[in-house]
Amino acid sequence: KLPEVPTPVANYIPAKRTGNLIYIAGQIPVNNGVIQKGKLGQDITLEESKNATKLCAIGCLAAIKTICSLDKVSSIVAMHGLVNSTPENTEQADAMNGASDFVVEVFGEIGKHTRTAVGVSVPHNIAASVYMVVEIED
Repeated sequence: KLPEVPTPVANYIPAKRTGNLIYIAGQIPVNNGVIQKGKLGQDITLEESKNATKLCAIGCLAAIKTICSLDKVSSIVAMHGLVNSTPENTEQADAMNGASDFVVEVFGEIGKHTRTAVGVSVPHNIAASVYMVVEIED
């Protein structure tokens, strides 16, 4: 079961289709209406950060559903993660495994994707933000 896509608080949309690609805006980790916050290496553990990126990926799937059903997805092309972490922390790629593993679990082979994982200071101390590009069938 996927959550409702939050209404954007700025001038953007959650997902946009161009041709056979859907670009999903950065989704944040929300669990039962609560935003997961914290900085990897300071406030939250690696496991908590992995869970945060997984929640972001769930949000991305919900955003896809605003355009089409998930069974139309033919490839998860790319996933990009912004992991809220201290400057000294080097576990961003490990944290992004929460999102990547989840997407491959859901989609199998077509869920394998290119990826970036960057450590940043995410606004409002939100634990992570993940955005995706997916290809769909007509």
